[in-house]
Amino acid sequence: MSTPTANPRRLLLRSAAAATTASAVLLVSACGSGEAEDSEPEVAAVIDEERCQTNRDAGTITYITGYQYQASVSILEAVAADALGYFEAVCLDVEIQPGTGDTIGNAQTVAAGTAQLTSMGSEAEILMANDADIDVIGVATYGHVPIATLLTGTDVEELSDLEGATLGHKGNMPAPLEAMLVSDGVDMDSIEQVEVGYDPSVLPRDQVQALTGFRSNEPFLLSDMEEEYNEWLPEDYGVVGSFGVMATNHDFADENPTVVEDVLRAMSRAFDHCVDNGEECVEFAAELSESGYDVEHNLRVWNAEHELVTASTQESSPAGYIDLTLTEAEGQTLVDNGQLDEMPDLEPLFDPRYLEAVHVAGDVAWPAE
Repeated sequence: MSTPTANPRRLLLRSAAAATTASAVLLVSACGSGEAEDSEPEVAAVIDEERCQTNRDAGTITYITGYQYQASVSILEAVAADALGYFEAVCLDVEIQPGTGDTIGNAQTVAAGTAQLTSMGSEAEILMANDADIDVIGVATYGHVPIATLLTGTDVEELSDLEGATLGHKGNMPAPLEAMLVSDGVDMDSIEQVEVGYDPSVLPRDQVQALTGFRSNEPFLLSDMEEEYNEWLPEDYGVVGSFGVMATNHDFADENPTVVEDVLRAMSRAFDHCVDNGEECVEFAAELSESGYDVEHNLRVWNAEHELVTASTQESSPAGYIDLTLTEAEGQTLVDNGQLDEMPDLEPLFDPRYLEAVHVAGDVAWPAE
């Protein structure tokens, strides 16, 4: 796994002192207790009674995953937070719905208020959604490196070898991969692009000579097939990207700030737990899946992605931090590729305050064990 190239980062801080004070106030006595049902362990609340009631008054919070119950960053944490009782500990009733992989469709559902939160593939998707008048904001960004990868046969020794070849994608060419090819001087007009499914064997069968994928997925599948391939990573060509983005809509966040904060609080705690207990968390996801869940593969997905998160997270910053300097660089890729006409004002589209409010010095604020 390649180490992400260094990039200048500017963490947007909105009064660290206020966040610290707020966290200290929140972590007080339980808002209620009682005998638990025999089938479920008792979960004590970790926030004060007033905040607890505010969260309960919000009703059921629907969270749509990016794709089914795949053990990806921004999905597995939600599953684990629910299974471990972390949502209950902050007095939230969270319903997790499996997404189909149509993250822009998920964004439309959240913008309409039918769901309240969803995970999206990248910050670029937040920009493109808003460009299409879909009102969502990013409240956490876990990976600060492109998750997209380009796979080719071993006969491709440099990217220009793809000129005249056929490239398969999942519906569109990921912006970081197009930027990588363009930056290396590849004539994009000479490449035939075709839509293919999710079976990576089209590459070794030579139905395509290049295949877009996710670096936490297709490379593992091809290796399992004992197929050889070359992998091309956008950051090796200076291309900025992101993955594992949590999104909500403006109105919901404005009206329910404690809900958004405490969803992120519970998920942040679950992220830390799953880093050390990946197999347990993947089993939680397997229990939700109806059938055919590949635990071994999904554990590899989780391990690959949380390692990318850790490697790309600025020191002393919490996992999920937002850096608009990197966002701007990612957005510029969309402008350069013609996917956006111009760079929008970024600050209204990303709000780091919710994540910052539940962290102190980079660590999630939670009662001592």
